[in-house]
Amino acid sequence: MPESLNIIDLITQASLLVQIVMALLLLASLLSWVIIFRMSARLGTAKNFDQQFETWFWSGEDLAKLYQGVQGSPERQGLEQIFYVGFSEYLRMHKKRQPKDDIIDGVERKLRVGLGRQQQLLESGLTTLASIGSVAPYIGLFGTVWGIMNAFLGLSQTEQATLSSVAPGIAEALIATAMGLFAAIPAVLAYNHFTAKSSQLYDSRALFCDEMTGMLQRETSAESITGRDHQATASQVTGL
Repeated sequence: MPESLNIIDLITQASLLVQIVMALLLLASLLSWVIIFRMSARLGTAKNFDQQFETWFWSGEDLAKLYQGVQGSPERQGLEQIFYVGFSEYLRMHKKRQPKDDIIDGVERKLRVGLGRQQQLLESGLTTLASIGSVAPYIGLFGTVWGIMNAFLGLSQTEQATLSSVAPGIAEALIATAMGLFAAIPAVLAYNHFTAKSSQLYDSRALFCDEMTGMLQRETSAESITGRDHQATASQVTGL
């Protein structure tokens, strides 16, 4: 193998199909790193916002006042949005004087919907990382097989078969496998890491939904026992 031959030369001298495979793998690697940085920032921000909202929620402030503060927020997300949709349903059904069990069931449904939608936004990009991690090695292997096949076909047309004549073709083909692994390994590691972190956030949010449902259930039960009417509060919050 000539000393002047380097990785750049191997890539530029590869067959057209192998170069296309390398370009696809390079794009896949860049895409995975873009997703990794975005998801890292998104999960970190979501965790901080959830912690801030939980501190506010458990500060002892009245839920109606908390709802008014959340209602005025232009960009609700995470637990803030989940609380908003759940308490909105509570006020709507409470205003219609629905039975206690129906109110709690409606709130639980809305909380589950809000939780699912926020989780979808949180996990956006995980599917792409999983696809890159699983497919990239096979794409690289395809490029390697094709390159080695071309190298041996070229070898069969020469009068003297030597290692130096076939080594460059094999080397340029193996670069495709290396690039496939280079794209796949970070994607797989990031997928496992972000899946674990998003699952932790989901469990924390699901626990919050259960706690909020319990609070509203106790409040509704207390109202039915003491005969207090919460209609004025609901009208004040909703403006109706």
